[in-house]
Amino acid sequence: MNKESKPFPILTSERLTLRQLSQTDAERILQLRSDPEINKFLDRKPSKTLQDASTFIQSIIENGGDGLFYWAITRIGDEKLIGTICLFEFSNDGKKCEIGYELLTEYQGHGFMIEAAQKIIGFAGKTLGLKTVDTVTHKDNKSSTGLLLKLGFEELEDSDVGNRDLIVFRLAR
Repeated sequence: MNKESKPFPILTSERLTLRQLSQTDAERILQLRSDPEINKFLDRKPSKTLQDASTFIQSIIENGGDGLFYWAITRIGDEKLIGTICLFEFSNDGKKCEIGYELLTEYQGHGFMIEAAQKIIGFAGKTLGLKTVDTVTHKDNKSSTGLLLKLGFEELEDSDVGNRDLIVFRLAR
């Protein structure tokens, strides 16, 4: 997946703008990546400082041309990040990728993530020509599982990701 020569795709939905992550998002990224409730199902080292968040953002910006689309989720008319959503791990044949997402706790349960995910999945299929989108979630992450089922993902019974607590879901077109 090579998107280096193209501008980053800004997407909009009824209530959201999905835009490129920037250093102005550092405070909100710190909030997102240090929240114990959000991180309890993620296998990552939490951010502890604003510098950690800034370093993370810089790595996303620098790696953006290497098969990674990483959007900041904002509400229309408000530039403040409320979450992130990304497409990554593109297959060599360009027909499959993974999706990942997270939303600040106070914005959960309002339908923002399903709206963002529908927009990104549409982009993946129509613009990028992808046929399959996979994701991995923790078996106890009921919010994520519910979201995936609403989006039409199906649980893969025979997938082995090396951790019995993780479930692979797939959306095939």
